[in-house]
Amino acid sequence: MEQTVCWCGMEQIRIHGRGGQGCVTMASMMAEAAFESGKHAQGFPSFGVERLGAPIESYVRVDERKITDRSQVYNPDYVIVQDSTLIELVDVAGGLKEDGMIIVNSSKDAEDIDIDTEAKIVTVDATEIALKHLGRPIMNTALAGAFTRATGLIKKESMAGIIRETFGGEIGEKNVKAMKEAYEAVE
Repeated sequence: MEQTVCWCGMEQIRIHGRGGQGCVTMASMMAEAAFESGKHAQGFPSFGVERLGAPIESYVRVDERKITDRSQVYNPDYVIVQDSTLIELVDVAGGLKEDGMIIVNSSKDAEDIDIDTEAKIVTVDATEIALKHLGRPIMNTALAGAFTRATGLIKKESMAGIIRETFGGEIGEKNVKAMKEAYEAVE
């Protein structure tokens, strides 16, 4: 007899980025922050060649219950796009639930983003925020802040704490400032 598993309550996130943009680090930080927020979580990369600048994916799962699924995320509730040029190269909305959400790193308004989806699109200029606070276009912490605000899935304080722990010192504080500015930028 085949066992049916109900995934009710599990939230799944797929992150699209390029090698070197901190996509894998963001997944790990988001999972740790979700855990610190009192949930079960896992964050992991897509296994394959991860060359600098090449399109890559990472995944996060968050649930109130223990997570035993170790497969890639094929039907996400949320998608984060770190580099908007990937929209032309990769089906970023593939498998996304109709009532899902896509958070795109872009200076454009959401209605100007050309993605074929019924899901809600949220934009934040994470690159600009990263350049302002870090002096480099590494926008993973800014996008984590935008995700935290847009979804409410992770507590803001938990995300800030994990960022401080991950980077430490002055760099950690700069990344927390980027996270908080992006958090505030999302309506």
